[in-house]
Amino acid sequence: MTLYNALPRKDYERVFMCKTAKEKFSIFNEETIDSGFTRFNAIVTSLKSLDPDYSSKNHLRKFLRASPLKWRAKVTVIEEAKDLVTLPLDDLIRNLKV
Repeated sequence: MTLYNALPRKDYERVFMCKTAKEKFSIFNEETIDSGFTRFNAIVTSLKSLDPDYSSKNHLRKFLRASPLKWRAKVTVIEEAKDLVTLPLDDLIRNLKV
């Protein structure tokens, strides 16, 4: 209830009947890699501040799944060429830009 009370009326009406807070993150077609990464990073940072035990091991895969179709060829090449378990998120962004 505390979270509901902290929401603006418009957001409260949108979410008060939801059973979970899970939403799918996606990068828009007209969005750049940098702006998509900035939004993604802001969400991850917020999650970490809310829960210090939050695990970030699947962030690369989540970011790649959220990518638009026009990036799909680049994403496939990166998935096949790199070890996503050890690849830092910043390196992934650099590879997508190349």
